[in-house]
Amino acid sequence: MSADRFLVIGGSQGIGAALVELATKAGRQVAFTGRNDQFIESVAKKTGAHGIRADVSVPEDNARTVETCNDRMGGIDVLINNAAYDYRAEIGALEIGKMKDLFETNVFGLVDITNRVVPQMKSRKSGDIVNVASTSGMKGAAASTPYAATKWAVRGISQCWQAELRPHGIRVVSICPSEVQTNFGGRTGRNNPNKLYAVDIAETIMA
Repeated sequence: MSADRFLVIGGSQGIGAALVELATKAGRQVAFTGRNDQFIESVAKKTGAHGIRADVSVPEDNARTVETCNDRMGGIDVLINNAAYDYRAEIGALEIGKMKDLFETNVFGLVDITNRVVPQMKSRKSGDIVNVASTSGMKGAAASTPYAATKWAVRGISQCWQAELRPHGIRVVSICPSEVQTNFGGRTGRNNPNKLYAVDIAETIMA
């Protein structure tokens, strides 16, 4: 199965950036998205991958992302759905608008971009889709209603896609990292020897 052309959604920092670097080093063609020009430019310069400024919660951005990949690489063999952010609040003080915004990125954006990529994978009868979920999608925690709900959704969606797409030669994988030492949620300096690094998750995906 050809797996030469990667699209990494949310590839300008953290796990996504580590994956972009590993994939380009492995000789793959790689495009990635991000929302911060400085981060995009830094990863593109370091890896040679093609950075696209795009917000996965915006359908027009997703259409442009897929079109760019088709123009530059001739298609997408591997789709990595990594874009996500966090919002935590306890029930009773939870802002529904913020939770809806979270779902727009973490869930609906993931579905929209995949919806646009799958037809070409079906036509080739091959492809790989990796959805980055979380251990928060396996076990609840205080104040985690919004974020955990999105990651439980991603796990369930992934299982549906596995059933749908397996007959078409398309593999769907959902991975559930625990807390990773990145700047996720604006937290820095978490030098905890018990936590994995972004490159550890990226190596798992590449394997």
